[in-house]
Amino acid sequence: MKCLQPIDAADLADYWIAGLSESEEENIELHLLGCEECSTRLAEVMALADGVRKLAGEGSLRMILSESFVQAAVVKGLRVREYAPPAGGSVQCTVTAEDDLLIARLAAELGKSKRVDLSLCDELGREQMRILDVPFRAEVNQVVYQESITHAKSLPSTQMILRLIGFDEAGSELPLGEYKFEHTRSMPGPGGW
Repeated sequence: MKCLQPIDAADLADYWIAGLSESEEENIELHLLGCEECSTRLAEVMALADGVRKLAGEGSLRMILSESFVQAAVVKGLRVREYAPPAGGSVQCTVTAEDDLLIARLAAELGKSKRVDLSLCDELGREQMRILDVPFRAEVNQVVYQESITHAKSLPSTQMILRLIGFDEAGSELPLGEYKFEHTRSMPGPGGW
């Protein structure tokens, strides 16, 4: 039987991570008790969340992290390599076969921004990828970015530029900081893209 009021996937994800109010959670639970279709979709959301969590824990994803995630990785015994170049500055960096996570701590004045994007650029400053609307806490004045350890281990010696871009209430861009990473390959072999 087809569900006449299917629960949105985002609501199922919020339910799974206990991100709903008590009344919203109760409504979803009541619906799930009588709806096989939505219960099956919840199982799919749970499997997807577990897969993402596994990839994040392996350091294979490019993503924004919380400080608690980084600390939990350290407690679990993962080898975390971290770099924190100053805004407008650069840092020499590398990654080894033993590293599990590669973290960039990007300090910036975030308080005036309503939204923040992270732009990943090549050595010439050309944007290659943008992570939109990254989670941030203005009082922390830092974004913690995880570069894919799998990708970083395959790179030749190169430069990577990260840019934090804020947006004010009117939607105008506010440059928050540019960070250069001078990567030196330490893994055997020539490396490639």
